Amino acid sequence: MECSDRRPLDIIRDILAVVEELNTLKDVDAILDRVLGEARSMTGADAGSIFLREGDHLRFSYVHNDTLFRGPDASKHLYTNYTVPINERSIVGYAAKTGESVVIDDAYALSGREPYSFNKKFDEETGYRTRSMLTIPLKTFQDRTVGVMQLLNARDCDNRVRPFTKDDIQYAPLFANSASVTVERGIMTREIMLRMMKMAEMRDPKETGGHVQRVGAYSAEIYQTWARRKGIDALTIKRNKDVLRLAAMLHDVGKVGISDTILKKPGRFEPHEAAIMHWHSVYGAALFANTTSELDQLCLQIALGHHERWDGRGYPGRLPENLGEVRELCAEPIAGEDIPIAARITALADVYDALISVRVYKEAWAEEQVLEEIVKGRGTQFDPEVVDAFLEIQDVIRAIHKKFQG
Repeated sequence: MECSDRRPLDIIRDILAVVEELNTLKDVDAILDRVLGEARSMTGADAGSIFLREGDHLRFSYVHNDTLFRGPDASKHLYTNYTVPINERSIVGYAAKTGESVVIDDAYALSGREPYSFNKKFDEETGYRTRSMLTIPLKTFQDRTVGVMQLLNARDCDNRVRPFTKDDIQYAPLFANSASVTVERGIMTREIMLRMMKMAEMRDPKETGGHVQRVGAYSAEIYQTWARRKGIDALTIKRNKDVLRLAAMLHDVGKVGISDTILKKPGRFEPHEAAIMHWHSVYGAALFANTTSELDQLCLQIALGHHERWDGRGYPGRLPENLGEVRELCAEPIAGEDIPIAARITALADVYDALISVRVYKEAWAEEQVLEEIVKGRGTQFDPEVVDAFLEIQDVIRAIHKKFQG
């Protein structure tokens, strides 16, 4: 904010406008990305991270770093998996415990009298030099702390690191508290999705919460790379990535309509059992058939099309209009770009996760073997451009698989 001479009223109007925009976002990751981006823009911060509260711990949930995170694999840092206890020994833990912002002009010049200490591990591993820090608890209007946002290395007009200013310290917490309600809503939306999948998991021992979170994250990151290659603008990419992650998590929700005799069978299906199982795509799509929201439309496309193949030899074909009277799946083939891109992406993400994970009927395949299988299916089972995007971000894919284990 040092380079800006905006009046306080203009700043508050901008904050309210961003909070209104946040209300249009659905997935918690998209909300965190926008919150962190706006807070950094307000303060000139080079980097920042957000931790979300889970009981008596904070879980690392989102990160930006303009100095370090560049290139196709930059997203892998979003899937770092660690927690910090809520106590006074760490800076973020102190902010969460006390509900107070922490302002530090130079992290390496702490007096030693503070209850907290600066953890130098990240700097030592990456070569980054943390100086100024602004750590803000994310508190709702009901005074619930949903997380902590930490901003690093504010920069002046000449791009030199400076301390956070009085305006930064005043307005960034105001924005953070205003945005906290939206963050809390995003968390609740994600939890509702996971509860819906928990119903399927209770009936199908082959499905796990880890699987749906991985497929959602794989799909979102593959889409982002595919879309950048297609020249799609950044705003559209962010909006579509937001809803795609959630919709891909629900790709198998139609399994709730399949008999326990089929779902809980240990081992591979007989042909007639597989034919019954194919109906889960139609059942899932039918759940969203009479809705008009963007998310529901994407859920329909993915549920129906995530077992279609690029060469037209997948299933189920089309969604029948009179589902209750139909006894056989539509055999009309869908191929190539007639399959919605969200379904083509989720199809690859689902197959990848099934192969690289342990299932009741198989051991996990080695990564090299899985990649060979994916490449072998390029142009037959999978969209070639989707495969290329997937192969470009293998560090991101590995980070997702590691974070959402189980």
